[in-house]
Amino acid sequence: MQQPNQRGGYRQQQTQAGSPLAIRTKKHQLDSNLYTRIAMGHVWRKEWWFALIPFVVGVLPAVIWPSWWWLVFGLVLTLLYVLLRSSQITAVTQVEQTKPFFERMSYVIDQRQIGLMQNEKEGRGMGVNWEMIGRVKREPDGYLLWFRNQDPPAELTGWRAWVARTFETPMFLHVPFKIFNSPNDQKLFESMLRRKNLLAVEEKAS
Repeated sequence: MQQPNQRGGYRQQQTQAGSPLAIRTKKHQLDSNLYTRIAMGHVWRKEWWFALIPFVVGVLPAVIWPSWWWLVFGLVLTLLYVLLRSSQITAVTQVEQTKPFFERMSYVIDQRQIGLMQNEKEGRGMGVNWEMIGRVKREPDGYLLWFRNQDPPAELTGWRAWVARTFETPMFLHVPFKIFNSPNDQKLFESMLRRKNLLAVEEKAS
C-alpha cells in the first residue's frame, strides 16, 4: 500500500497567480478530520468486500480441523486488514508531500488550473491542472474535486502494480460555498465545471 507522496503525484511547487479573470476565493483550510471522514466513507463503500478475504482465509482451515479458534483467527485477520487500510488513509494528513493540502490557503481558479495559494503576492503555492481532476461531487456545503487515480511507477509490475492501483489512497480538494467572494463567482465556477464535464448530470440539474 503506497501513499500518494511515494508516487510523486502531489508536489509543492511555485505557481503562477492566475489570469486577471481568474476566480479568487477567501482563505480556506481543509480540516484533517473532515478529510478522514469523507475518505474513509469513500474507501469502505467500495472496498468493504475486501475485508471478507482475510476472514475467509482465516476460517478456511476449519474445514479440515474444526475449531472455534479459526473463527477468532479470521476475525483478527479482518480487524488487522481494516486497521491497516484505515491507517493508510489517516497517514495522508501527516506525510510531507500532502501536508500543503491541509494548510490555510486561497484558491485561484482559471481555465488552465486551480492554484492553491499560500501567498498569492509571492506566487507561493501549488498548481493543480484540471486534467488531474477526475470528477466533482456537489455536497450541501460545497464541492469535492476528486483526483484521478495515478498510474503506479513503471518499476512496479505484476501483483505489485495491481496492489498499487487497487489500494489507491483517495485525495480531493474541498471547495466550500462560503469561500466564494460573491454568488456570481460560485456560478462561474460551477459553469466551468460543467464545461469540463466534471459534474454528474443529476448534480447539474440540482
